[in-house]
Amino acid sequence: MVQLVRIADELPIGFEDLRAEADAEGHRHMSRLAQDMAATPEMFTALLAAFEGGELVGVGGLTVEPQASSGEAYRMRRLYVAQRARRSGVARAIANALLSEALNLTRLVTVHAGNPGAERFWEALGFDAVAGRPWTHEFRNI
Repeated sequence: MVQLVRIADELPIGFEDLRAEADAEGHRHMSRLAQDMAATPEMFTALLAAFEGGELVGVGGLTVEPQASSGEAYRMRRLYVAQRARRSGVARAIANALLSEALNLTRLVTVHAGNPGAERFWEALGFDAVAGRPWTHEFRNI
């Protein structure tokens, strides 16, 4: 069973292992998360860590959308799940918790899907692909 914990000031124990795995796979967003937390941790409206059996298996965050053109929007970012925990609902648990929190603040939530697998994941959660925006997918609560 996955347990979600809010990250406040510092990244949780196990983050360096998660970061190393992401880097090895060519995903730089865990390294960017470490930089974000060192420089501007307040940029995150929410940052969640997912644990299974006491081990860190994933993280994901929510920030104000930096490139929203009209109205307020939030972006889900820095979502990563350890390979050993994929396809077990961890990413979905993180994303749904962040989406729920975001929809209490705004009607528009964005993501930038970096690959076809991520595109399919976000679309399965109800995000629509968009063109001509600084993000690839959006969820509108109308």
